[in-house]
Amino acid sequence: MVKNLTVFSSEKKYKINKFSIHKLISELKKELNFKVLSLTINFISSEKIISINKEYLNHNYSTDIITFNYSGDNRNLDGEIFISCQDAQFNAKTFNNNLREEFKRLVIHGILHLLGYEDVKEKDKKVMKRLENDLVNRY
Repeated sequence: MVKNLTVFSSEKKYKINKFSIHKLISELKKELNFKVLSLTINFISSEKIISINKEYLNHNYSTDIITFNYSGDNRNLDGEIFISCQDAQFNAKTFNNNLREEFKRLVIHGILHLLGYEDVKEKDKKVMKRLENDLVNRY
């Protein structure tokens, strides 16, 4: 188990395997060379993620993931990841993937954001997506 990692789900109809998330984060720590000072991964509803998106990012829409880096440090992580279960389920269906794999992809995506990877500019998005795909395939 990864110290200082909390996995929380407010969505009871979705089975979140906390052990596999801890194992994934443990592998990513070794692979990407970071420490977890404090990290919370929240699996929430699309309504809740819309509320967070409005309040903190000034966007009035749902999204699959929102990540906050509280320390600004990209190697000693103090942050929070919010994953919309409904958006993850939609993505899984859209891309012919299972929900467990989609949750894994989103956790990896959130960690990459905490490590400083961006996906706004097309060039950065390609770099991040390539690494994300590689990590998903390996873990």
